[in-house]
Amino acid sequence: MTPSGLLVAGVSFAVFRGLHWGLQLLSTPRSAAQHLWKWRNVCVSLVHSLLTGTGALLGLSLYPQMVTDPIHDHPPWALSLVAVSVGYFLADGADMLQNQTLDQVWDLLCHHLVVVSCLSTAILSGHYVGFSMVSLLLELNSACLHLRKLLLLSHQVPSLAFTIASWATLATLASFRLVPLGWMSLWLFRQRHHVPLALGVLGGIGLVTVGVMSIILGARILVSDVLRSRSHPSTPGHKEIEGTRTCDGEPARPDHWDNSILSLKD
Repeated sequence: MTPSGLLVAGVSFAVFRGLHWGLQLLSTPRSAAQHLWKWRNVCVSLVHSLLTGTGALLGLSLYPQMVTDPIHDHPPWALSLVAVSVGYFLADGADMLQNQTLDQVWDLLCHHLVVVSCLSTAILSGHYVGFSMVSLLLELNSACLHLRKLLLLSHQVPSLAFTIASWATLATLASFRLVPLGWMSLWLFRQRHHVPLALGVLGGIGLVTVGVMSIILGARILVSDVLRSRSHPSTPGHKEIEGTRTCDGEPARPDHWDNSILSLKD
């Protein structure tokens, strides 16, 4: 990793760990008292998603060359944004180790290891940074997922805020998750002869997997938040189960899982 990338990742790690610690000093909603750690962890994840998702959207808008040449063409700050994500995933892994047992989070830790390894490879080589920036667009959908999760943890179901969050999640899932996934899949197929075989196979598996999971995720949210709520308007219909998201139709920590799969393409 370049010295500047290492520095940015280190600062990012310290900042996100500071956020994890700082949130312990702040009061949390009484309704979320039974899930204090999860509330704080999702809040930090929301900050990361807003930062990197918005940064990726602005960056790609200001520097569209990263789309036309996602392998080589990128400005220095794009590397920094990728390094910020590396620092976040390291900090999030440390937070899980501190507050959860290894048996509870071993799969997420493995996923975080894959994320850090893939993004660090992109930073080390200086290639596929534009591709990484496109994958960070999915964080805009993850931000909506985080917000929806916070509303669930604080028992704000049913409510206008939750309804808006649900529709925003579905809208961004289509525009900032499925569309980028489709573009990346098409690009990888067209450039298969110019991409190393190992990266191509790994990226293809990741794209197919996260694409299928994203469609399933969207369908489950549509059923649980829209169709089921219309069928039972007086019943909240969302019960949070510790360690899972069966109520949401989502696997545990789906935002992290999705991002890890996308990182395999870098």
